[in-house]
Amino acid sequence: MSEDEKKDAVEETPRDESPQDAGPVAEEGGSEAALGSSPDAQEGEAEEPEGRGTDAASASDPPSSTPPASEESEDEGAPAEEADAPAPEEEKAAEPDPEDELPWKEKRRLERSRRPHEVKPRQTAEERKAARVAERKRRGAERRKERAGAKAKKTPGTGTPAAEKDANAAKVRQGIVVSDKGQKSITVRIDTARRHPTYEKVVRRSRTLHAHDERNEAGEGDVVRVVETRPLSKTKRWRLVEVLEKAK
Repeated sequence: MSEDEKKDAVEETPRDESPQDAGPVAEEGGSEAALGSSPDAQEGEAEEPEGRGTDAASASDPPSSTPPASEESEDEGAPAEEADAPAPEEEKAAEPDPEDELPWKEKRRLERSRRPHEVKPRQTAEERKAARVAERKRRGAERRKERAGAKAKKTPGTGTPAAEKDANAAKVRQGIVVSDKGQKSITVRIDTARRHPTYEKVVRRSRTLHAHDERNEAGEGDVVRVVETRPLSKTKRWRLVEVLEKAK
């Protein structure tokens, strides 16, 4: 083959990809392979002392005594969670006891039901009756003792002074005799005139009452004065005092 033919063959053969086209990964892989395959690198690895390798490994690795940051955060978070979580005793204390709202009889019944059962000797009807009577007497004595103690603790107070009993003045009325037919009795008409509180109109009213006339002094049409007294009959509660004006 001539030299011209050789040149033409070399030009026709495709060029290999450059290391730049292959990318950084190819470069790294190729360099590592080249280094690993080189005999000089193998000899350097074989001649490296053992102590130096261990020191490098220890320097590269973090110290075992210090835990990683994630573990420290977990350890620090654990006591915080434990502090935040309430103790079981506190939770029990915070919950209200439903037995506190029960009446005192229900509480006593529950306490009695929780007591251990005591086997008692069998009794006859008379013995049970006598035991009930004795128990009632014992409880009565305890109640009397408690009441006496409570009464002894109380200090007597001064209290409100008694009101003075003054005799009220007897009522006196003046009216006109409308009837004197009864024996020692007269009927007196009492006229009243008052102004109405709302309509301001003078309202005239009258009422009759029965009075006692011991000497039959008053006659029909007389103006008399009577006074209130004790009940003298079924209807008489007044007594004649004097005759102010005789009828004409």
